[in-house]
Amino acid sequence: MRTVDLIGTAVANTFRSKTRTILTILAIFVGAFTLTLTNGLGTGINAYIDDTVSSVGASDTMTVTKTADTGSGIGAATSGPKEYDPDAVAATGAGAPGSTVVALTPTDLDELGGIDGVLDVQAVKSISTDYIEAGGGTKYVVGVGGLISGQSVTLLDGAQPDDDTDTLQLVLPTSYVEPLGFGSDADAVGQTVTVAITDAQRTQHTVDATVVGVAEESLASPTGASIVPNAALTDLLYETQNIGVPSDQVERYAQASIRFGADATDEQVTALKDRLADAGYTGTTVADQLGTIKTVIDGIVLVLNAFAVIALLAASFGIVNTLLMSVQERTREIGLMKAMGMGSGKVFGLFSLEAAFIGFLGSAIGVGIAVLAGTGISAALSGSLLADLPGLDLIAFDPASLAIIVLVVMVIAFLAGTLPAARAAKADPVESLRYE
Repeated sequence: MRTVDLIGTAVANTFRSKTRTILTILAIFVGAFTLTLTNGLGTGINAYIDDTVSSVGASDTMTVTKTADTGSGIGAATSGPKEYDPDAVAATGAGAPGSTVVALTPTDLDELGGIDGVLDVQAVKSISTDYIEAGGGTKYVVGVGGLISGQSVTLLDGAQPDDDTDTLQLVLPTSYVEPLGFGSDADAVGQTVTVAITDAQRTQHTVDATVVGVAEESLASPTGASIVPNAALTDLLYETQNIGVPSDQVERYAQASIRFGADATDEQVTALKDRLADAGYTGTTVADQLGTIKTVIDGIVLVLNAFAVIALLAASFGIVNTLLMSVQERTREIGLMKAMGMGSGKVFGLFSLEAAFIGFLGSAIGVGIAVLAGTGISAALSGSLLADLPGLDLIAFDPASLAIIVLVVMVIAFLAGTLPAARAAKADPVESLRYE
């Protein structure tokens, strides 16, 4: 029997017992459907994070901190109090959220600039404002986002803040547009807002700035729901905030950003981190900061995939049962085929192909329906619960991953069919013909 005829016979034999075959296909369908959705979930979220990182730029920059000694103190492994360090400051930025770091000084910035591979150094100025208002209306608490060198804001309207002008400019988060009294994102662009800030002597100051753009708020936004000032506004707010601070204490920064070049390889970036560590600094890229998020997502997807694989393994027992029953029901037929010259290998191939075909049907149907369901769910959520995260397709599908899922399920089905196929291949033609 030719291979084409063998495949045709296997497909035709699959539906001899329609009910039993359909139930087995449905069991495979459940596993393939679940596996496709969970993979689509991971693909969608990771793709959104990658796109957001690409949109904000900063692929060639690194946040640098000088970490304080944490070997003692409350919660540390070594007992006893921690010695006071007058240079330690709290870091709440991207480089070391919630930790204590040694303040960076102009001397540190000069040292960083001299490290091999560092092209530029920029201090990150931490600013804490009181509120923002427009036209004497309601006052709202707002933060100040610090973009590191090379980053940009994902805009819904307007333009990026211009660091080369003396005009005070800022980009406003879209969530503040309506509360501040602006009709739309476009209406907010060009308007004047007032930012209040308190200095070290507890005196409050107000600064007027022009809104040049409205920013999208996203999962991986570098600034979150914060205004993004240009260099002129940043300097003015920082200087105002430090009124009353001793001059030798003003230039103390929790972190700095360095630029190392967009053409740097992963090995070169790792080597730069090592050189920074040798000098007593810690370097963190945007990819590093988001890597933890992606690791957690991949872990969750892996656990969900495990449940889908369990469902597929359970379905494989259904395939074994279906084909064992088929072998028993077709004993005389198997004997006749072998008596007419069909070898054991052909018989084994016939039943193995039947198992693989059952796996193909179940996986193809499961993947197809999962794609339709996932696309519909993602579209519905994008217009409702996830409306504040524009551009996020919660469940996205990669054609290569879909093909792999179908192939994996077919392999599982093929392996499940080897036992019944081997039994059929070993059948004695004489005894089989006598079977009642």
